[in-house]
Amino acid sequence: MRLSPDELIFWQFGFFKINATIVFTWATMLLLIVASKLITRKLSTDLHRTRWQNLLEIIVCGIEKQIADVGLSHPLKYLSFLGTLFLFLATASLCTIFPGYEPPTGSLSTTVALALCVFVAVPMFGIEAHGLGDYLKSYIEPTVIMLPFNIISELSRTLALAVRLFGNMMSGAMIIAILLTITPLIFPIFMTALGLLTGMVQAYIFTILAAVYIAAATRIRQPNSKSDGAL
Repeated sequence: MRLSPDELIFWQFGFFKINATIVFTWATMLLLIVASKLITRKLSTDLHRTRWQNLLEIIVCGIEKQIADVGLSHPLKYLSFLGTLFLFLATASLCTIFPGYEPPTGSLSTTVALALCVFVAVPMFGIEAHGLGDYLKSYIEPTVIMLPFNIISELSRTLALAVRLFGNMMSGAMIIAILLTITPLIFPIFMTALGLLTGMVQAYIFTILAAVYIAAATRIRQPNSKSDGAL
């Protein structure tokens, strides 16, 4: 039994190797690219629209509303990043119904990469919203003593994102693999369905947490009206 798709190696030449994590990650990305091309190739701006376009708009509007509910004032600005995160995680989970497919999120290297994407995106959006000086100044607010704690917070939440997603995805895959060897086929089918639901929940949680971190970095600091009036 493999603990991670990293252990399944398809090709190796010295230090360089191509394992299942790399293969299934690129396969998932290729599937998303092809699907997006096929789905968006006949979009219409007229009043007469297909059912597929209506469904697509409902999904996009739903993601946009979730982003706005987190506290981001311009959700369309963050839709491409957060929507891509959710779709990748959701697709990786849904594809587990195909025999032989191992979700790349079952590898710590993939979850770390996703967490690093959030780690880089947070200051990028924060600097874009407030400028470099004001964003860096937030690390020493309300006092300079908070600087090491804020830095530790940035690093620890990135690690928590990676480990949480990896642990939940890997444990689900291992439970299903164990049940397949000791129980009849019908029971693992129910567990697979439960695993799909768990994967979708994890995709939602990861995306919402990323949105919360970005919202915290881009929030508008309201001036103190009482102090302004006293001055």
